[in-house]
Amino acid sequence: MKSSNKKYGAIALCLIIGFLATKSTTLQDNTFGRTVIGGPMVALLVSMIACNLLPKLDKDFKAGTTFASKKFLNWGIILTGATLSFADILGTGVKALPLILFNIVLSFTVAILVGRKIGVTKNTSVLVGGGTCICGGTAIATLSRIIKAAEEEIAFAMAAIFLFDTLSAFTYPYLAGALNLTQNQFAFLGGTAINDTSSVAGAQATYVALNGLGDWNGALNVKLVRTTMLIFVALVWTIIMAKQAKNEAGNESMAAVVKKTFPMFILGFVIMAGLNTFGVFNFAVGGTTAGKWLGKIAKFLFASALAGVGFKIKFKDVFSKGIKPIALGGITWLCVAASSMIFIHLFAGYVG
Repeated sequence: MKSSNKKYGAIALCLIIGFLATKSTTLQDNTFGRTVIGGPMVALLVSMIACNLLPKLDKDFKAGTTFASKKFLNWGIILTGATLSFADILGTGVKALPLILFNIVLSFTVAILVGRKIGVTKNTSVLVGGGTCICGGTAIATLSRIIKAAEEEIAFAMAAIFLFDTLSAFTYPYLAGALNLTQNQFAFLGGTAINDTSSVAGAQATYVALNGLGDWNGALNVKLVRTTMLIFVALVWTIIMAKQAKNEAGNESMAAVVKKTFPMFILGFVIMAGLNTFGVFNFAVGGTTAGKWLGKIAKFLFASALAGVGFKIKFKDVFSKGIKPIALGGITWLCVAASSMIFIHLFAGYVG
């Protein structure tokens, strides 16, 4: 087989896995009433299994998976901007902004300091911190391209986030009942201490069913504001990386360094968020707004990109090198959960 055919075949395979993984969330919703494993994580697991079962993959096939993991990730990040809005910060859920901002600082601080202490790479620590404080896999995907994380670092961070995200999504609705939390207190807890949006939606659905609340959306409203913070976190890490590159460049001007190192997909991401803020994507396409369609395409691209990542990961590496990142994910998750729990009790009058 020609080398180009192998490369394009690998790209097509990643797209197929990404499509099937994305569709699997619908099957999960119909079977369990919620998404148990997000599409990108399913794609990562499937391609990792394939990588470990198949004979050694040649360089042309790997070139295709590398293209998928990088390009699809960039395109997915840009389209994700169409699902975010600067206006959401001023809408419902804004009361949780002080807690959200505190948790962002706490998450990155704990992840980086503890990660350094236990021997986790800085990139993995940043990804774990971002995934915990913002929105799980989407934040990991976005930050990984900015800080130029290795594919195994992305995989380890995703695994760490997934485990504790799933645990919190299943337990928090029942914990809220055991602790007699008010609706607003659960909204703050679920919206700020569960990572992935689909997991927040699942936990909220369980809470609504347990308490007979009908169309209550408190936790998702808080999560929406938290997800919007990805725009600002991405920009902050872009500036940090540009300054780091400037220090390494010596006499080169800051403008030249920024021009050389600035990830252009972040500009596309911010532009799309700005357009969405002004309602550009609010028009209907087949009964659904264009913004939601772009969000669905972004999830498909993320899943396809993670399929490319999975073809580079061996199980032996996960068990030998991935234990520490998973432990770091647990520590960071506990700190953020404790922060949210303390806040909703200390400021019960403010939360309501």
